[in-house]
Amino acid sequence: MPRIGRGVVDGLTYHVISRGNNKQRVFHNDLDYKAFVHLIEEGKRLYPIKIFAYCIMPNHFHMVLMPIKGNDLSKWMHRLLTVHAQRYRQNYGTCGHIWQGRYKNFAIQEDTHLLNVIRYVEGNPVRAGLVSLARDWEWSSHKETIGLRKGAVVDELPIELPEAWENYVNAPLAETDLEKIRQSVNRQSPYGASPWQFELCKKLGVESTLRAKGRPRKDL
Repeated sequence: MPRIGRGVVDGLTYHVISRGNNKQRVFHNDLDYKAFVHLIEEGKRLYPIKIFAYCIMPNHFHMVLMPIKGNDLSKWMHRLLTVHAQRYRQNYGTCGHIWQGRYKNFAIQEDTHLLNVIRYVEGNPVRAGLVSLARDWEWSSHKETIGLRKGAVVDELPIELPEAWENYVNAPLAETDLEKIRQSVNRQSPYGASPWQFELCKKLGVESTLRAKGRPRKDL
């Protein structure tokens, strides 16, 4: 399958995903998670990236972010993944690939679609059965979003959250919304209303991402 162009535009919000090679664990303990959060914080000081949500899972992570300069996203992600991989090999005495191929990034329309993705990201540990409530997973933005923790990672959102956001995240996403998000991941296409998707894909020359190429994955 040919590679899909990055298509990163200044000032757009993106859903970014990267997973461990062959779905292997890349975070084994609290020290691993903490070190990765610190890498994110360091990267923000080097490149003008706004982060609106994140979730670090045992074998992958999600982020919702906005690069002020589109070209900075690849630089920021390269540093994040490269430094983590180097430390992982040192700590665990391994060699070879740590991350599975290129990270994925998909533009998000800044309306209810953005809310759906943030909800999807922060609710990931609940869907995976790791915790019963999103607030119980230490390695996501959720505690910061609901005011239970202060940190240097999460920036002010470009859109207002609904009231009772915590309940909103803990409740299951509608199957149609879940399928559309997974479809975006599977096709590597922007996530938003059809007219917005079409115009952005046309601008970036990636109209092919709007065509189906298989069933949506259910493990992200």
